[in-house]
Amino acid sequence: MVKKRGIGLKPIILGILAHVDTGKTSLIEALLYACKQLKQLGRVDHGTAFLDNDHQEKERGITIFSKEVILPKQRFEYTILDTPGHVDFSAEMERTLQVLDYAVLMISATDGVQAHSETIWRLLKHYQIPVFVYINKMDMAFQSKTEIMKELKQRLCVSCVDFTQAETDFQEEIALFDEEWLDSYLTRGYVEDALIQTAIKERNIFPCFFGSAKTMEGITSLIQGWERFMKACEYPKENSAFVYKISHDEQGNRLTHVKITGGTLLSKTKWKDEKIDQIRRYHGTNYQLVQELSAGHVCALKGLHSIQIKETIGSEPNVKTPILSSNIRYQMLLPTNCDAFAFMKQLKSLQEEDPSLHLTYDEHKKAIFIQVRGEIQMEILRNLIDERYHVQVHFDDGNISYRETVVTPVEGVGHYEPLRHYAEVHLLLEPLPPNSGIVFASKCPSDVLDTHIQRTILSTLAQEELVGVLSGSLLTDMKITLLSGKAHEKHTSGGDFREAAKRALRQGLKAGNAILLEPYERYRLEVPTMYSSRAFYDVERMGSEDVTQEERDGYTFIYAKAPSLQLKSYALSLASYTKGKGRFYAVMEGFYPVKHQEKHLAHIDYSDRYSCSG
Repeated sequence: MVKKRGIGLKPIILGILAHVDTGKTSLIEALLYACKQLKQLGRVDHGTAFLDNDHQEKERGITIFSKEVILPKQRFEYTILDTPGHVDFSAEMERTLQVLDYAVLMISATDGVQAHSETIWRLLKHYQIPVFVYINKMDMAFQSKTEIMKELKQRLCVSCVDFTQAETDFQEEIALFDEEWLDSYLTRGYVEDALIQTAIKERNIFPCFFGSAKTMEGITSLIQGWERFMKACEYPKENSAFVYKISHDEQGNRLTHVKITGGTLLSKTKWKDEKIDQIRRYHGTNYQLVQELSAGHVCALKGLHSIQIKETIGSEPNVKTPILSSNIRYQMLLPTNCDAFAFMKQLKSLQEEDPSLHLTYDEHKKAIFIQVRGEIQMEILRNLIDERYHVQVHFDDGNISYRETVVTPVEGVGHYEPLRHYAEVHLLLEPLPPNSGIVFASKCPSDVLDTHIQRTILSTLAQEELVGVLSGSLLTDMKITLLSGKAHEKHTSGGDFREAAKRALRQGLKAGNAILLEPYERYRLEVPTMYSSRAFYDVERMGSEDVTQEERDGYTFIYAKAPSLQLKSYALSLASYTKGKGRFYAVMEGFYPVKHQEKHLAHIDYSDRYSCSG
C-alpha cells in the first residue's frame, strides 16, 4: 500500500515533461529516493524503475502511459505525474497538462533543447502552466552552465534564470526584469520570496536547476526550490471536478481519473446519475482508498461507466482543445473472419482511454479508421489490441488528416422541433490563430437562457468531436460563443438544446467561409556542408516556410516548417544522398490553410451526410 501521506499539506500537481531519453523516469526515481519513498534507486535500463511496470515499457525503456506518485514534504504534498517523452505518445502527455499546477521541463545537458522540447514549451504556454526547468546529465555535459543558459534563453525564453547560481546573482538578475522587483532589491538587498513566487506562477520567470538524476546531483536543490518558490492554488468551495484520463485496472474495472477543482469529493455520491463506488489515490501501481478528497488533488474513481475525458461537473466548462494530434489517418486491416462494425463496438474502451486516436467507422467502406503518430505507437497498439481483444490487426500506408475552420465571423442558428418540443440556439463562430484549438464562451444573458441550460449547451459542444462540412475533418482554431436561445415554456429538455446546438454549428459552417487546413511540421535538417546545395533544393521543393540556417562544425543546420505531406519519407531520402550522415527531426507545428483547396477537396471527395435544417 501507499506510504504515509502529508496530512495538512497543500496539494501541488506537478508534471515531469521531457524529450525521450532525457532521463525523466530517472529523475522521478531520484525524487522518490530523496523523499524516502524508495529504499534504493531503480534503473530504466535494468527494468527496475518504480513507474515503468508495463511489460512494453520495460522492453523499450520508454514511458508509454502516464502515471503518478505522491511525495510529501514540509510545505506541500506533491503529486508527480510522469508523462511519455516519445513524440508518438505526446497526446497522452498533453492530456495531463490541463490538471497541472506546475511543470518541470527536463533538458538533457548532452543534447540541448530538442525540437520536441520546443513543442512541449509551446504547449505549456498554450495551457499557461508555470515551469521549472531541470537540466539533467550535467555529469556528462560538454557545455558549461553559462553556455546552456544562453541556449535556453535563445530557444525557450529570455526569462529563464539560473537559480543554482549564488543567491545575490540570481536575485540581481530577477530584479532587472521588473520595476517592483528592482525596487524591492534596491530597498532590501533582495527580492522578496512572495514576489518571486507570484512571478513564477504568472510565467514571468522560469527557474532553472542543474544536476544528474542518476547520481542524485542537484535533486535536493530542486526540491528546496519547489518548497521555497511554489505557491499553493486557491479553489472555490462549490464542488467541481475535471476528467483528464480513463483507464482500466488489472481486473478490468473502468477508472475515471479526475482533478478535483472545487469543494470536496465524497465516495458513494452520484455524478450524473452514476454512483462513485471508490475514490482511489494512486502511488505507482498501489493505491489507497479514501472516503473523501478535497480540491487540488487528483484521484481515480471506480463506478462511473459513461463519463468521458474532458467532462466537468459543477463548474462552467473551461476546457482547451488539445493542440497535438496525428496528421495521418490509417485504415485498420482486420482478419477476414472479423466483422468491422462489430469490432468497432469492442474498441470503445480504447477510444475512451485515448480520444486522440479518433477511431471512426466508415459505413460506405465497411472499414475502421484510426489516427496514430508513428511506427512505435502503431506497434504498441497492435500489441495492445491483440492482448485485450485477441485480434491481430495491421494498418495500411495511411493518408493525410486535414482540419477545418472559418476565416470570417459567422452566426449559426439551429432549431430542434420534435413533437410538442422546441429549442433554438444561436452561436457565433470566429476564427482564431493557428494552434488555438477550439475555445468556448457565452454572451447569452441568464434571463434569456438559464445558466444551467447554457452550461449544457457548451458542455455538449466541448465533449463532441466537432467536424466540418468541407471534408468531414475535425474543426480547430475557432471560438464558439453562445449568443442566445429560445425554448418552449413547458416542453423543452436538455437533450433538445444539445441537438439544436449541433445544428447551429453546422448551419454556421455552411453559411460561413469555411476553409481546409493541412498539417505542417517544424523541422531541423542537419547535413554535411558538402550536401547543403541538395538540401536547400529539397527545402524549396517541399514548400518550406520560415527558413533559417547556420553553419557549425562542418555541418549546415536548416530550420523551417513545411506541409507534412511533403515531408513524408524525407528521412529515407536524406539518409540515401548523405550516405547516412544527415539528420532530420520534425515535430507537429499546427494546421494551416492548404494551397489549391479545390484540388485537395476533389481528392478527398467528401459528401456531407448531415442536414443543417431545423
